[in-house]
Amino acid sequence: TPEVHLKVIGTIPASNKNYKWLVVAMLWWIAFFNYADRQAVYSVFPLLAHDFHLSDTQLGMLGSSFAWVYGLMAPFAGGMVDRIRRKTAILTGLQIWSLVCMATAVSRNFVQLLFFRAAEGLGETVYFPASMSLVSDYHGKATRSRAMGTHQTSVYVGIIAGGYFSGLIAEHLGWRASFLIFGGCGILLGLVLQRFLVEPPRGSADLADMGADNIVPSQPPMSLGLFLKSLRGNRTVLLCMAAFMCENFTAMVLFTWMPTFLYRKFHLSLALSALTATLYIQLTSMLGSPLGGWLADIARRRMPGGRIFIQAIGIFFEAPFAVLCALTNSMNVLILGLLLWGVVKGLYEANIFASVFDAIRPEARGRATGFMNMVGWMAGGGSAPIVVGVLADRLGLSSAIAVTASAYVVAALLLFLAALRFAKSDIERMRRTLITEAAPTSNLNV
Repeated sequence: TPEVHLKVIGTIPASNKNYKWLVVAMLWWIAFFNYADRQAVYSVFPLLAHDFHLSDTQLGMLGSSFAWVYGLMAPFAGGMVDRIRRKTAILTGLQIWSLVCMATAVSRNFVQLLFFRAAEGLGETVYFPASMSLVSDYHGKATRSRAMGTHQTSVYVGIIAGGYFSGLIAEHLGWRASFLIFGGCGILLGLVLQRFLVEPPRGSADLADMGADNIVPSQPPMSLGLFLKSLRGNRTVLLCMAAFMCENFTAMVLFTWMPTFLYRKFHLSLALSALTATLYIQLTSMLGSPLGGWLADIARRRMPGGRIFIQAIGIFFEAPFAVLCALTNSMNVLILGLLLWGVVKGLYEANIFASVFDAIRPEARGRATGFMNMVGWMAGGGSAPIVVGVLADRLGLSSAIAVTASAYVVAALLLFLAALRFAKSDIERMRRTLITEAAPTSNLNV
């Protein structure tokens, strides 16, 4: 094992127990605009189809273009995050995607719309690798799932606000105004948070869990070759990535097509379609996500794969509720299905990255998040909108959405396998490596 130099953490807000939760609060607002900006376009699909004479397949391409670029650039963004200050990556990314969101308002044809949707994916791809890596260095084993589950609620609020207010603004001011308003607010937020967000030392929370509260290894970023080599032998992480690909496939269908589905099938207004598609499922996801984080932190104390096990339970029960929502002709049944879908959806999403970080070294967590997003968004989310668009042109939108629920069942089986078969050995291997490297120059007990 190469020698690892250790350094003492200076007096920074990380020493304040309350600051680690303030970090979650600041990132919450950034993630809010991350999702509000990307959700805004889906609520105005009917207006875009009218103004630019677009087919369902072309509308699906608008959703897929974001996902393809987001996923393609995710590994590069993750590698960059492991090399630069995560605060810089987060706030610079916020400014870039907010500017692109505003620029979408100048689109005059389908090609320009497609370009700006893809460019927004490029701007947003750095956020989750940077933010999740940063949170993992403020929150260790005892609170990591709760912190990330609380942060995840911003996604749901952002989807609701982005969907509803985009539709509402479009009805009164036109669809271009919504992009200008959301983008402008994101730029202002970035300027405010520049003063308050502090970069933590990498790995500090993990070593604190092992009894080294004031030291962190100054490990260099893991090279791409070494990361891929470690990934090949880490079956827990590979199975979590495969499950995320399946989950994101159906989740992207929900984001992309549910407002249009409700607009056509139940003849709701543009704003009410967007609100119904987002409010119920995201509202109960806000309850399910903190619950999932709390349950996962408890389960993690009882078994190494506890976080993954909670995910598997949640995603397994997503499948029947997705089918119910797609096929029912009753608005009351639809709302009940969306509410229940949201609860179990939150159980899974609270632990997407916390589960993976249990088996990934601190200096590679940005890259791991990037690769996870690549798999989830390119192979899963990137294909879903256009696949459903093509199927909808042939079979109808209800049947097309219902078919996608099978991906949830596959994801659940993959996660149960990871939690019960491979998590213990993979997590212990990562833990022993950290201890062995830190032990020569610290007081850790190996």
